[in-house]
Amino acid sequence: MSSPAADRPTLRMVAKEAGVSVATVSYVLSGRHRSHTIKDTTADRVREAATRLGYRRNDAARAIRTGKSDLVLLSLSVLADPWSQAVAATVSTAVTPLGKTALIVADGDWRNVLANRTPDVIFIDSVKPDPSQIAELEAFAAQGVQIVAFSETLEPEGFDVIRSGAEPRCHLAVEHLLEHHDRVGALTSRTRGFARFDAYLNTLRAAGKPIRDDDIEVFEQHPEGAYRAAMALLSKPDRPTAIYCTTDFAAIAAVRAAHRLRIDVPRELAIVGVGNTPEGEHLDPSLSTVGPVDFNDALAKIIVSRLTDREGAPGEVFDFPWQLIVRESSRG
Repeated sequence: MSSPAADRPTLRMVAKEAGVSVATVSYVLSGRHRSHTIKDTTADRVREAATRLGYRRNDAARAIRTGKSDLVLLSLSVLADPWSQAVAATVSTAVTPLGKTALIVADGDWRNVLANRTPDVIFIDSVKPDPSQIAELEAFAAQGVQIVAFSETLEPEGFDVIRSGAEPRCHLAVEHLLEHHDRVGALTSRTRGFARFDAYLNTLRAAGKPIRDDDIEVFEQHPEGAYRAAMALLSKPDRPTAIYCTTDFAAIAAVRAAHRLRIDVPRELAIVGVGNTPEGEHLDPSLSTVGPVDFNDALAKIIVSRLTDREGAPGEVFDFPWQLIVRESSRG
């Protein structure tokens, strides 16, 4: 009696069925055919032959043989954030032609994942300033894990570091709102140890404006929580006429809450977010924000470089300066 493994279709069988070489089948089924000038008609013939034969790639065996998992992991802290969704979509589009699969690590749980599997590259959107976390990150890098980490403070100890200079630029959003408004409220996810919220406080103080507790609402870290906080702030009889939001998804929630309450944005309420997400740009009215320009495409290129010409290279720092982007939601 033959074993299941013996009955499994092989690359050689697919090659014979399609009338091509084994190498061509390998390139097509790994997604690398475009880099080897294989015609689309040939690639289609290979895929059709593989389907007829019921061929499936043995990824476990390939990982042992090549040391590659073909996985690009994205450790994203807030999956509901449009920024996270845009990063995932852009990176997935960039790595798929290389035969890689982008997978999301929920809730930023990168330590447990890396303890159990080795991706070809992992992007981590948040590393806490905790010595134990940093030590683990450096240890994984020393073991050969290719890491791209988003941090304003980390040094590239064997991994790439993305920096944005975000916090020093957030004051630009508050200053912009103060040009036409005496009272600027805030939607924030926390009020302690948070540079984005500190920018709000410091800019109001520098302008000689009072800080009113009633003008500040704290939201839970998801769009529904931000919407509830925005509704609470905008439903007050004596509400501010402008709102600074520490994320774009909170600002988007504020625009939707304003629509619900029949408050015209920007004539009766100006709103500015933080992050410069594609969803904010395409909102009606389009969202003013502070953030980097073309960040997602640039991040995807850095990850692709780690899969190609920079594989195993020393870590580097990549700076993405933020700027104020004025759109319809805050134009007076």
